[in-house]
Amino acid sequence: MVEVEIDKDSGFCFGVVNAIESAERELNDTHTLYCLGDIVHNGLEVERLERKGLQTIDHAAFATLKGAKVLLRAHGEPPSTYALARQNQITIVDATCPVVLRLQRKIHKCYQESRAEGTQLVIYGKQGHAEVNGLVGQTEGTAIVIEKVADLDRLDFHRAICLFSQTTKSLDGFKAIVEAIQQRMAEGVSFSYFDTICRQVANRLPSIKRFAAEHDWVYFVAGRKSSNGKVLFEECRKANPNACFISAVEEISEPLPKGIQRVGVCGATSTPKWLMEDVAARIRDLNN
Repeated sequence: MVEVEIDKDSGFCFGVVNAIESAERELNDTHTLYCLGDIVHNGLEVERLERKGLQTIDHAAFATLKGAKVLLRAHGEPPSTYALARQNQITIVDATCPVVLRLQRKIHKCYQESRAEGTQLVIYGKQGHAEVNGLVGQTEGTAIVIEKVADLDRLDFHRAICLFSQTTKSLDGFKAIVEAIQQRMAEGVSFSYFDTICRQVANRLPSIKRFAAEHDWVYFVAGRKSSNGKVLFEECRKANPNACFISAVEEISEPLPKGIQRVGVCGATSTPKWLMEDVAARIRDLNN
């Protein structure tokens, strides 16, 4: 008999829950609601909401709208998006995650207070990521985005540096960046850094490692575009070599190898609970 357990700590984070609830609430009252970018990096959940009437658009399409209603997802947007909305009389349904919103304000304040001194504002994050684009926008596009220690050659260590982090990056990665900068700073030059990583997301790393290690086999469920999913899956696989990344129930087509008794189902902060439940049901059907 194969036992299947769903990780209670996996699934949508608060920011994603808030964005989806905002979309569903608006869709009850309006015929047309646009979302600027995928509301969540999970294709199946996006499709579910599109069936309810949500229309996903990119920034090019957004620029052509007049008098429409547009939802901004949890990742946040740069000031230019709000300016364009005002210009085109677009009603904004702002579902920016509160953690991201606080970070945007902090970066903007730092930029305003330090730009005259030539301080380099640095963001540890993924280049081109929606959240990072919103953060860079708080500095009029001047912030330097660093993805790894090797990118630090782009900085001038004889000028002051102020470091922030994308909310969904790993704590270990951030600490490595901090230590590398500290080692290279010129004597007497200011270096300040702020740990702006969301703990609800960061705490999932040790949690998912424990969960993976407790099972004979693990199905990690996430969208292929989920950055958070890629990070969490790598931790999952380190803890359990029998970890498989899937995005849909249909990817499970064969029974598990003989001897597997305890199976875990977990996912990213962008993975809906209903999808993990469907995966668990599929495993039970194929193996019991």
